[in-house]
Amino acid sequence: MPRITSVVALSGVAVLAVGLLSGCASDSQAADDAAPAETITIETNTGAVEVPVNPERVAVLDNTAFQTLLSWGIEPVAVPKPLLPRNGFDAWSDDEEIFDAGSHREPDLEAVSEAEPDLIIGGLRFQDFTDELSSIATVIDIAPSDESTDGYVAGLRAQTEILGQIFDREDEAAELIAELDDAAAEAAELTDGETVFLANSSGGRIDNGAGRLSRILGEVDLVDAFAKEDLDADSVHADSGLAPETVAAANPDWMIVMDRDAIAAEGEYTPAKQVVEAQEAWKSTTFMTDDQVIYLEPDFYVTEGIQAYTTVYQQIVAAFNGR
Repeated sequence: MPRITSVVALSGVAVLAVGLLSGCASDSQAADDAAPAETITIETNTGAVEVPVNPERVAVLDNTAFQTLLSWGIEPVAVPKPLLPRNGFDAWSDDEEIFDAGSHREPDLEAVSEAEPDLIIGGLRFQDFTDELSSIATVIDIAPSDESTDGYVAGLRAQTEILGQIFDREDEAAELIAELDDAAAEAAELTDGETVFLANSSGGRIDNGAGRLSRILGEVDLVDAFAKEDLDADSVHADSGLAPETVAAANPDWMIVMDRDAIAAEGEYTPAKQVVEAQEAWKSTTFMTDDQVIYLEPDFYVTEGIQAYTTVYQQIVAAFNGR
């Protein structure tokens, strides 16, 4: 009997010990689960902001960040689907679990709220809604702009670096920046003060698109044939009244064309190349006779991110090497 009592007592001690160990493990696990997510402080266009690293639920409203985050496998909880490029973004546009934030002209901020994001990447087209969005979650504006230090393209580099920090993709971010640097450097080496008409194809006609496209020239040695110091950066939304005959009289060496209709037109539209080639006044210009017209990618108007500008400089390199 004493032996049996002793065994029972020992068993009780063992059970108690196991229970204490289990309790410690549970407490430890609970502590781990309750541990706050890692955060970092980043510099944004509006100052320093503390953000979570690898946020689980992120709303991406800045179209210049789309391609980078898609390539990194980031799945947003909300995006402005009307602003998504028509090709390559089916994973986002067709996913019904990703809320549609609408466009900057008709935003659906309630959808963003329903998505319950931990972080909102705003700025650029959604800049005017920052205050409303801030009531939903932390909003950061890291979008490039003409006011970025050293210009728009430098702003792309800074944006990409910050996205790499937030999503723990710093090596991938460095690769994107290196690709841009290489393309821009090669394009700068090949250009030597040639004049260029920065054109916008919209509504079936060609007009001055320098308000948006002059950003390209910051990295290369090309001269805008119709530069205006007071040109509105959104001048692509309205005609500047540049007649074909005026372009012909200036006779620029090159032409770079953005096809806004490829994205903004509803229904059928005339591609920029057809519109350009139909201009009788340009038949004898240098850019037409020497085949020195560069057509930007059809989705450039809604991408404008680091990949888009890398491609532009690669196009310039190919065109100048092909002379």
